[in-house]
This record gives sequence, structure tokens and C-alpha cells, in this order.
Amino acid sequence: MKINIYQIYQIEKKRVSLGKFHFCELNNLLEDEDFLTKEELLWISKHETNDYFFLYFGKTQLQFRDENLMKFIEFAQNGNYGIIYSDFYQTERNQKSEFRTIDYQFGSIRDDFEFGNLLLVNNKILAEYLQDAFHWKYSSFYDFRLFVSQISKIGRIPEFLYSVEKEDSRKSGEKIFDYVKIKNKLIQKEREEVATLFLERINAKIQPKFEEIEYQHSDFQFTASVIIPVKNREKTIADAVESALSQKTNFNFNVIVVDNHSTDNTTKILKNLAKKEKKLIHIIPKQTDLGIGGCWNLAIDNKNCGMFSVQLDSDDIYLDEKTLQKIVDKFTAEKSAAVVGSYKITDFQLKEIPPGIVNHEEWTESNGMNNALRINGFGAPRAFFTPILRQIRFPNVSYGEDYSVMIRITRNYKLSRIFEPIYIVRRWEGNSDSDLSNEKMNKFNSYKDLLRTNEILARQEQNAGE
Repeated sequence: MKINIYQIYQIEKKRVSLGKFHFCELNNLLEDEDFLTKEELLWISKHETNDYFFLYFGKTQLQFRDENLMKFIEFAQNGNYGIIYSDFYQTERNQKSEFRTIDYQFGSIRDDFEFGNLLLVNNKILAEYLQDAFHWKYSSFYDFRLFVSQISKIGRIPEFLYSVEKEDSRKSGEKIFDYVKIKNKLIQKEREEVATLFLERINAKIQPKFEEIEYQHSDFQFTASVIIPVKNREKTIADAVESALSQKTNFNFNVIVVDNHSTDNTTKILKNLAKKEKKLIHIIPKQTDLGIGGCWNLAIDNKNCGMFSVQLDSDDIYLDEKTLQKIVDKFTAEKSAAVVGSYKITDFQLKEIPPGIVNHEEWTESNGMNNALRINGFGAPRAFFTPILRQIRFPNVSYGEDYSVMIRITRNYKLSRIFEPIYIVRRWEGNSDSDLSNEKMNKFNSYKDLLRTNEILARQEQNAGE
């Protein structure tokens, strides 16, 4: 028995048989090398005589041993799996490194989930999917794997079962902005539709029916607080604080900095600033186990916290002195639980660098609360109505804490957007997310997928109750 491996990208090199496995071209059907269409999947399913086949999403030579790929088959036969993937090796300049994938969760509905280059597909489940599948231009495989997660299982083998050449050597901080590229907007829009239909099928789609909010001024001494958690940012913290203090508003505000036991000159810088600025509240926690989320909770629980809590990262600055006023005006006009702005990416000298302005145009009032489960972030700066934030609270972690709060808010409350840039994200070598290792990316993505899983379950429960 020959097991077929269908290489998605067309290349000039002729495919050959290797042991028990045979490379196949898709009958020259592929017009766009990046996407599998329903027609290609139909062609495979129709011509495939085995229960399982491989899809290889790679432009370079796939290296493997027969016994390793047979593990995919053995794994599949022991359970009702629709898709199976594994860890793998990457080579770059003749250097081999390990690439670990993560387990697929029910909430892993983001369209950039990393399966690796080689997947085993159950042909019977594919045939079932194709009976009613829509003809997506860019998203047929994405739609298929969401279908698999609904009716079957997606399994991971935590072993390094093949090797490929590394095709993308960019840093993680560069890759995360691929979705905002103009050429990808049509793809993003289509995949939003795919993800929303999936949420509808599993009864997790939310309708834009929001709880009304009445802002209570009497409980707050300040209308707004700019909140800055910080640890060891002696190079940037003064710029951030001064940016916040320079805001021109028609309301009273303060700046709350939670200094999470810095060991460089950050604490000294903040103490000197606090001596001169009455609006600056410098807090050093008693606890030594706080992540960024825990620092946020400490700030919003402070008696001096304003009615609106507005984010400013210790690396970044506001675009100008009008940012805070624009955020509060948006709250007042739309009675929202949260407001999210847009930002411009610059280097440390404030020179704009790619991708430039990031404004999350994928957000819509009618479907943003559902599409939020497909994407990995909401944008910046984020601002919150403090009483609701005190109820929801942040998880005590340092990545995904904001995403956790935002998807929870959008389940029941209105979120407003400012699509013009009001914030500057400065990229420099000290950024914590400038170049994350595979291990850290896996940790962060696993956590966000867990958040999505729990949120989907909560939305299903809420919809069932309604």
C-alpha cells in the first residue's frame, strides 16, 4: 500500500516515490500556491483510495523515515481523528533545531494555528465535509479543520517525525502583523465569515445585544486614570509617564504606576518624578508574585483609581496631548464598557516602521465580539469602565491578561473603537515580544487558546439559557 503525500505548493522539481510513501501533484489544479480550494479537496477525495493521506504545506524537500510517518497512520487508527500533526525539525544553514507544536484545543479557532508542514487527513471525514462545503476562495482548509474539531478530533503526536527547511526567518515581532497587510484584508474578511459560521453551528455566536451602562461619577474622585505596570524599564519609563502627565483634558485625571519590584533605576526615576508631580501615584506592591494582570488589579483597586482606567505600556507613549480626552469623549458618547484605539509603530527615535498604523479595521459593531475569538489581540490603547473591570478582573499573568478581559467584556457589553492613531508603540531591542522563542510562543498561544475554549463554553451556556 502506498500512502500519498500531496504537496500543496507547485514547484519545478519532479515528485518521486519514497518507500511506502508517494508524492503527488494536485493534477495541476492549484492556481494560487497559498490556498487549497474545495475543488482541490474534491479531487483528492475522489482519487484517493486509502483511508488516510498526507498534505504537505512546504516548498522545500520533505525529509522523513518511513517508520516515522507510519506512526501517523497507527495513531489515526487508534481513534476517530480527522487531522493528525506532529513536532518536527527545522534546518537553517545546515543547522537543525527542534520545533514543538502545541495541542489543539476546542478554542483553537484562530486561523494562524501552527500545525507544522505535514498533516495526515482522514478521507472519510473529508468526504463528509465536502458534501455541504462552501466554495471559499482562501479558506477551505480552515473551514475543514473547524468542521473536524466539531465532529471529530484533531490530534498531535509530540515527537519529531520529519524535517523541513525553515522558510520564514523573520522574528516573531514581525510575523504578528501579517494580518494587517493590505493584500490580506480579503483573506481576513473571508475567514471572519468562516469562523462566525462555525460559532453559529456550535451555538456560541453572540448577537450585538448589550447591557446598558450608566456611568456613576459620585464614587470616583478622578474621571480617568492612566495605568502603567512596569518592571525594569529605566530607558523608557520617564517618557511614558511624561506622555501621560502631559495630557490636556477638561476633566481631572491621574497616573498610577505599579512598579513591580524593579532592580534597575526604574524605581529611582519614578520616585523623583513623583516628588514633582502630584498627579503621579507610584505604587510598589507588597506582593512579589504579580504578573502584569496582578499589577492592573492592584491599580484598579486603589482608592484613587478613576472611573475610566486607561492603558499605557511602559515602553510606549501617547501620540499627542489629546489622546486621553479622545478616549473619554468616546466613552461618554457611546456608553461603552471599553474603548480601544489605534496605534502607530515606530523605532526608538519615533520614525515610523512597517507595518505603520495598526487600527484593527477587522472590528465591526455587528460582529466584532465574534471575530475577536479568531484573532490574537484587540489593539491599543485599551481603556475600561472601572466598575466593570473590577468585577471581571485580570488573570495574574503577563501575557494574554488583556485578551482575557476583552473577550469577557465583549460577551455582554459594548466595545467602542477609535480608528485613528492615538498611541505610539516603540519597537526596540528591549521589547518583551520582539523575538519570542518557540517555547514562549507555545506557552502564550496555549494560554490564549485556553481562554478561547473557556469563553466559547461560557457563550454556549449563555445562549442555551436565553
